[in-house]
Amino acid sequence: MKRFLCLLCLVLLPAQGGGQTAAAPAPAADTKPGDDVVMSFEDYEPKSTLVVPEHPKTRAKYPFIDVHNHQEADEMTRAQVDKLVADMDGLNMAVMNNLSGGWGETLAKGVRNLKGPYPKRFTEFANVDFKRIDEPDFGANAARQLEQDVKVGGAQGLKIFKNLGMFVTDKNGVRVHTDDPRIDPVWDKCAELGIPVLIHTGEPSPFWSPWDRHNERWLELKQYPSRRRTDPRFASFEVTMEEQHNLFRKHPKTIFIAAHLDWLGNDLGRLGKLLDEMPNVYTEIGAVLHEIGRQPRAAREFFIKYQDRVLFGKDIWEPSEYHVYFRVLETRDEYFDYYRKRHAFWKMYGLDLPDEVLKKLYYKNALRIIPGIDKSAFPS
Repeated sequence: MKRFLCLLCLVLLPAQGGGQTAAAPAPAADTKPGDDVVMSFEDYEPKSTLVVPEHPKTRAKYPFIDVHNHQEADEMTRAQVDKLVADMDGLNMAVMNNLSGGWGETLAKGVRNLKGPYPKRFTEFANVDFKRIDEPDFGANAARQLEQDVKVGGAQGLKIFKNLGMFVTDKNGVRVHTDDPRIDPVWDKCAELGIPVLIHTGEPSPFWSPWDRHNERWLELKQYPSRRRTDPRFASFEVTMEEQHNLFRKHPKTIFIAAHLDWLGNDLGRLGKLLDEMPNVYTEIGAVLHEIGRQPRAAREFFIKYQDRVLFGKDIWEPSEYHVYFRVLETRDEYFDYYRKRHAFWKMYGLDLPDEVLKKLYYKNALRIIPGIDKSAFPS
């Protein structure tokens, strides 16, 4: 106790002969006297002192199919396509699936631009024009257009964007539900044609939560306030996703790929129950790697258990970001950075997936459900 009091004296008692208190600790090297030590969340970028084995990856262990990508293929030049393929080669990406195909001549032109020079390296999914939702026989006409896009235009699947269920409204301003019966002929046509539907419904559940200090996506909602979904014009997260799940139930003969782990990457148990209930449903990992990488043990068990139901996807095309995907999926590395702070202010951990699981994730599952992909580029 005496020693403790003496230490306090050095700070609290006047110095000998001067009547002054002891000097305050010197400011940090990167601050000036008087600087406020409080900083913004955006500015805080600590450098880890952790020393652990590191195995960064710039190329996938096996050739892979990216089922979730977006290119404006109808506007691309040959030089741009050549550059795209060169970047794909560097990643060991054997096939890119472009989800932004459109319909009619736009889709056909995109297919020609990509598959003309590289017939084995691309697949293209068509889209639906929901602006025509109020037209008589909308569903039948949309199904007829889709059939034309597949048989003539070269589409190998259908992509549904998040506008359905969130932003599409009818002539009365009423939100069109994802399971709206007017669209049923489209899903039935997909089953008839044997093509999958990659469907993006909803958004991360924190977008519906209050924008406060408890919200995991606080930074993203600060940077992009328009992504907040507390406006009453939006249905709740639960209602939005249940409409999609009801769609899956209504059309058991149609293969659906629920994009972004169905926004249930933070609740893999719930996602597993969905896959158990609906054998026609698959999922993919585009833009949700940050959920997988923070729960390596639970995620590894999930990928092993549902190894026949999960596909590889990335979403935004930025070649360097794939490196983090490979590292999470293939290594046992600990505590490394994700590539976008607004998605994950936490660190990543590797899953070290078994080779057979990696092969299914990277290409085998996609080969099974997307028709027309050349299998010769992949190991057996």
